[in-house]
Amino acid sequence: MGSLNLPADLFIVIYKKVKNMKLSEIFEEDNIIPDLKARDKKNVLEELVEVIASRRLSLDKNSLVRVLLERERLGSTGIGDGVAIPHGKLQGVSQLIISFGRSLKGLDFDSMDGQPVFLFFLLVAPENSASVHLKALARIAKIIKTGSFRKVLMEASSREDLYKIIIENDEEF
Repeated sequence: MGSLNLPADLFIVIYKKVKNMKLSEIFEEDNIIPDLKARDKKNVLEELVEVIASRRLSLDKNSLVRVLLERERLGSTGIGDGVAIPHGKLQGVSQLIISFGRSLKGLDFDSMDGQPVFLFFLLVAPENSASVHLKALARIAKIIKTGSFRKVLMEASSREDLYKIIIENDEEF
């Protein structure tokens, strides 16, 4: 796992938008799946949505999965080096929501580098939240770009460890 090759437009977003946002402000430990069971794109999105919908009963799971799949049709959110950041905006969502999942075996997500994806950050934003949505997307892309961080995530033994690693790494930036 070397250095992540992000598209130029994502680098622009990273340097212009990150500022002081911290994932600890929007990310909850309960939204982590340490061992995803899904073996394809649609099922991994459903699994990542389920973990957030189980605590937000007003969230329309089917609509959110549909929004995410529509976004994937525009171009894969599999950014390479075993990472995907599926994201979308949904009417009725009042604040940014993040879930994280790890696939120990990896799965085909039509990633830009053609390699399997192991680490998934799902980002759901309110429909009219371009700035916050971009800041969170950039923040995630920034922390996940180092190979050593991705390796530590793959080696973590529990949900608690994954949360601690993500938050501590985020605090370093």
